[in-house]
Amino acid sequence: MVKIGLEVHVHLTALKTKLFCSCPTDYIDKEPNTVVCPVCLGLPGAIPIINENALKYAIMVSLALNGEVADRLSMVRKHYFYPDMAKNYQISQYDGPGSIAISKGGFVKLRDGKTIRIRRINIEEDPAKIIYPTGSMLTSKYTLLDYNRSGMALLEIVTEPDMTEPREAREFLEKLRSILEHLGVCNCDLEGAMRADANVSVEGGERVEVKNIGSPKEVEEAIKYEIARQRAAIAQGLKVERETRHWDAQRKVTVPTRTKEQEEDYRYFPDPDLPPYPVSKQLVEEIRKSLPELPDIRIQRLVKQYEITEYDATVLVTDKVLADLFEETAKHYFNYKKLANLLINDYLRWLNDKNLRPSQSKATPSHLVELLKLLDDGVITIKIAKEILPEVVLEGKMPSQIIKERGLTAVKDEEFLVQIIREVIKEEPDAAEKARRDPKVINYLVGKVMKKTGKRADPQLTNELIRKILSGEGK
Repeated sequence: MVKIGLEVHVHLTALKTKLFCSCPTDYIDKEPNTVVCPVCLGLPGAIPIINENALKYAIMVSLALNGEVADRLSMVRKHYFYPDMAKNYQISQYDGPGSIAISKGGFVKLRDGKTIRIRRINIEEDPAKIIYPTGSMLTSKYTLLDYNRSGMALLEIVTEPDMTEPREAREFLEKLRSILEHLGVCNCDLEGAMRADANVSVEGGERVEVKNIGSPKEVEEAIKYEIARQRAAIAQGLKVERETRHWDAQRKVTVPTRTKEQEEDYRYFPDPDLPPYPVSKQLVEEIRKSLPELPDIRIQRLVKQYEITEYDATVLVTDKVLADLFEETAKHYFNYKKLANLLINDYLRWLNDKNLRPSQSKATPSHLVELLKLLDDGVITIKIAKEILPEVVLEGKMPSQIIKERGLTAVKDEEFLVQIIREVIKEEPDAAEKARRDPKVINYLVGKVMKKTGKRADPQLTNELIRKILSGEGK
């Protein structure tokens, strides 16, 4: 039996300033250690002040995840050896005597209906970014610290160990990301904006935590590896120790970093500079009423409004940018099923193959409308559409411009096509003979014609002409 739980760390990137000071949150690509102040560096005499918008965003996330919001905001100091925290402690939350997390309970439902329970949500500050200039964490000769990120507001979303397969962990993270993006609290495409620690245990062994994994796909791969590693150890009669491991994304392996500490090792105690802050029921209800349309509701609306399948709607809504692109394009192109099919089976698949996100695409609704109308009018074939898609996405070129530059209009000249078909039949006599008995083989011959015409032959017309020629009706 396998048990999997996640601790997800989410930057509240929508905030303009850090959690306890007025330093801006726009620290990416800035010179190292320039977006800092005495508060986020923890210098003597510096007093932190809570960012009220961080509290409001945390309440939004709690409500969206069906959690119970606490009646007060309680902050603690988490002491440990923190080389990436200048003050050598982290301001966080702790669910224990005299302290409470901002949210408890809640759940997320996966596509198959399985419920993944949320244990708690904490507000805390992020540490500095650790940089390994001469290799990886294991091989670099020295370490550098960039404190620009320290003090950034983040949420720690902790699940119960309800997942039993790596796939479920990936799906949970993809749905959580969609919820956060629909709330508008986090741009999860930014580097480090959403990271996860995976707790994995196999029956017969201790729980192992794999730290700081960068994407849902990497989480799935890390858990797969860790399950296989633990099972192999148990099969050899070895003991799986409780420890913390690091995911090496290059080698696709986990490596040990330290023996897993216990909660008491952190020496939690209430932060004397941040007394408990009351959270009124009125504030919670105001935020509840202001929540935007969330993914599950949006999926049902897309199914009803555009008459697409629930599967297609779910895939679209998994990424808010993709769902927005669909709806904006649907204002000008009304074959919604064809639009959804293009986005899911061609556009999104190509992005995934190139490890790109929809937010990185330069394709706009105007590009998609023109591409689909060119298909509808028979100016191009679906194969040509797939061929020019990369240029549309990466360069933002209009489809008509690409077609003109590369001479890619569909071939509908019957006389020319018949000539090519006869060449193919001559080259493929066995296939032609089989096609006379089995119409499915005609698709093979169509493919050969497409290849000879640079994918420009109209496939439907080509299919019809091949049938006529094989039956003796052709020219």
